Amino acid sequence: MTDEPTPPAAPPGRRHRLLRTAGAAAVGLASAAAALGAGELVAYATGAPTAPVIAVGSAAIDLTPTPLKEYAVRTFGTHDKAVLLGGIYLTMTLLAALAGLLAVRRPLAGAAVFGAFGALGAWAALSRPGAAAADCAPSIVAGLVGATAVLLLARLWRRALSTAATPRPGTAEVGETVERPEDTEAEVPSPPVGLTSRRTVLAATAGTFTAGALAGLGGRALTDRRYDVTAARDAVRLPAPAAPLPPLPVAVHPNVPGLSPFTTPNADFYRVDTALTIPKIDPRDWTLRVHGLVDRPQLLTFDELLREPLEELDHTLSCVSNEVGGPYVGTTRWLGAALPALLRRAGVRAGADQLVGRSKDGMTIGTPLESVLDGRRALLAVAMNGEALPLAHGFPCRSVVPGFYGYTSATKWLVDLEVTTFAAFDPYWVRRGWDRTGAVRTASRIEVPAPFAKVPAGGVDVAGTAWATHRGIAAVEVRVDEGPWQQAELAADAGPDLWRQWSYRWPAATPGTHRIEVRATDATGAVQPESRAAPFPAGATGWHSTVVTVT
Repeated sequence: MTDEPTPPAAPPGRRHRLLRTAGAAAVGLASAAAALGAGELVAYATGAPTAPVIAVGSAAIDLTPTPLKEYAVRTFGTHDKAVLLGGIYLTMTLLAALAGLLAVRRPLAGAAVFGAFGALGAWAALSRPGAAAADCAPSIVAGLVGATAVLLLARLWRRALSTAATPRPGTAEVGETVERPEDTEAEVPSPPVGLTSRRTVLAATAGTFTAGALAGLGGRALTDRRYDVTAARDAVRLPAPAAPLPPLPVAVHPNVPGLSPFTTPNADFYRVDTALTIPKIDPRDWTLRVHGLVDRPQLLTFDELLREPLEELDHTLSCVSNEVGGPYVGTTRWLGAALPALLRRAGVRAGADQLVGRSKDGMTIGTPLESVLDGRRALLAVAMNGEALPLAHGFPCRSVVPGFYGYTSATKWLVDLEVTTFAAFDPYWVRRGWDRTGAVRTASRIEVPAPFAKVPAGGVDVAGTAWATHRGIAAVEVRVDEGPWQQAELAADAGPDLWRQWSYRWPAATPGTHRIEVRATDATGAVQPESRAAPFPAGATGWHSTVVTVT
C-alpha cells in the first residue's frame, strides 16, 4: 500500500501572520466585552432599556422599513427579537475584531470604532420617547471603556511583537551561522523575552474579556433584580367583577383531538410587539393620565382603578400581522374597568374622533373614539383568565377594544390616554403605512388534520376556528379538491366578540393527495373573500387550505 503524501505545513511567515491577525482580533473582542460589561453595570442605575445593545436594537426596530418588519415576523415569528439581538451581537463582534486589527496598526482608529458605537448607543437611548439625559450614560461609558481597553491592549500587543522581532544577544541573524566552541559548557537558556511578552498580552486580553463578560452578566442580573415586579404582581388581589359572567358552555368546543382549546391559556397567548425588554411597572407607582380634548382630565392610581366597578369580557384578540391560517390570535376572559365610563367622566369634547393610548415604552396606538363609545365593552384590563396580567401582556394595565386588531386597540403597559383627532396625530403603526382603522377581517383556519398529514380512508374529522370580531360568525364551509362547498357544523356561539369553532366529517374514500379549503361567513352575511392579500396594510385575506394524503 502506498502512503499518501502528508500535506505541507503552513509556511512560517503565513502562520505568523495568521497568529498576529487572530491576536489583534482578540484584542478587539476583549475590548468589546469590557465595553458591554461597563454599559450593563451603568444600566443598573438607568434601567435595562438604556443598556447599549437594547437601546440600539430598539432604535433599529423603529427605523426598520415596514416590509422588512413584516418579513421578520413572517419568517421568525415570536423569535424575531432574539434574531434581531443576535444580529446586533454578530455585527458588534465583527466591528470589534475590525477595531482590534486597526488598533494594533493605528491605535486611534481602533479607539474611534468604540467611540462611534458609544455615540450611536447614546443617540439611540435619547431617541426613545420620554428619554432622560441620564439614559445615554451606559453607552457613553461603554464607548469610553472600549476605547481605553483597545488602546491599552493594542499597546501591549505591539510591544510583544516588537520584542519578539528584536534579536537576543548571541543569536544569529537570518542567513548567519553562530559557532559555539565544542568545549563550552551549555548554559540553561533563559525564557525568551518575546514569548514572555506574548503570554503577558494574552493573559491581559483573556482577563479583560472575562472581566467584561462577568460584568455584563452581573450587571444584567442586578438590573433585572432591581426592577423586578414579580412580587408586586403576585401581591395584587383582584376584586370580584360587579356582574360575573357565567362559565362558557362546554358546547363551544368540538370534541376533536388536536383542535385548539376555546380559551387560550395565558402561557400560550401570542405576543407580537416592539419591546426588546418587557416594561416593568410597579403597580404602586403606576398612574393613568387621561387628557386632551376632555373637560375634566383624570389621573388614576392602580388602587383607584381596582375600586372601579370591574367587568368581565370574553374576547378574541388577533394581530394584523397574522397570515392566512396563522397563529397570532387567542381568546381570553378579560377583567377590567369600563373604558367608556372613564371617558364620559372626563367629558369628551365635540370634534374628538381618536383615542390614543401610550405605553410605558413609548408605543402609541390609536382607536376610533366612536367605536369605544358605541356600546361595546371596551376595558382597561387588569387580568386575563382570572389572574393579574402577565408581564409580557401588559401588567399592570392594558386596553382592550373588541372589533379591532391589536395594533389599533390593545395598548400594553398603558400609562396615558389622550383624546384627540386623527388629523392631529398619527400613531406609531399609522406612521408606518398601516390602515388607520384596523377593523378585524373575517378569517378562518383548518387546524385538523395537520398540514401534510396522512389519514386513513373513511370518515376524517376536519376542524378549525373562525372569527370576525364584533360581528360574529354565521357559517363555515369546507370543500375538498375544489368540489362543492359543504356546510361545517358550528359549535355553540358564545358571542360576536369571540371566535367560533367548527367541524366537518369528511368521507375520505379516494387514496392519494387532497386539498382541503375553508371559508367563513360573518353575521352580516359577508362571505370571506377568496383573493389573497398580505397582512400589510389592513390585514390578510384569502381562504386557508391544507394538503393531506389519504392512505
